[in-house]
Amino acid sequence: MGFHYRIIEGNAYFLTLTVVDWIDVFTRKNHKVTLVESLEYCQKNKGLVIFAWCLMPSHLHMIARAEDGTNLSDILRDFKKFTSKKIIEQINDEAESRREWMLDRFEFAGRHNNKIKNYKFWQDGNHPVELTNYNFIQQKLQYIHNNPVVEGFVQNPEEYLFSSARNYAEMLGLINVFLI
Repeated sequence: MGFHYRIIEGNAYFLTLTVVDWIDVFTRKNHKVTLVESLEYCQKNKGLVIFAWCLMPSHLHMIARAEDGTNLSDILRDFKKFTSKKIIEQINDEAESRREWMLDRFEFAGRHNNKIKNYKFWQDGNHPVELTNYNFIQQKLQYIHNNPVVEGFVQNPEEYLFSSARNYAEMLGLINVFLI
């Protein structure tokens, strides 16, 4: 990983976690719920501090940092490892018309990596961008919350259930976040 994409302990980052080949996995409710529950687990048990988030069909955007004494890279590694296994298991167990195609893509993505046993679900890296000033933070916050609007899923950011835009609109969100 290049210096530009290193995570420094204590700092907040704009992060993008992307499914291999940008496969639209998060169109199924059970996969979305798995991801939300995993984020909540990381908040409660691993020291993940989330300021903003938005789950799109093929990727997750977050503004986050780790609590003092914890490491954001380690949290993200564990999160990706768990969600990868759980969602692959769900794909195997459910009636999914794209099952064979998706599993083939995930298997192919991990084929030449000795660390991967069967399937590679997430792309390498998290594309961390350190948040250095208020204007930059606000730009990334707006980008995250407007993602579903730009894609035509909703007309207003707070209408999208799988996003912290609801929290920022003083509505009940799926995940508790620290407002910026």
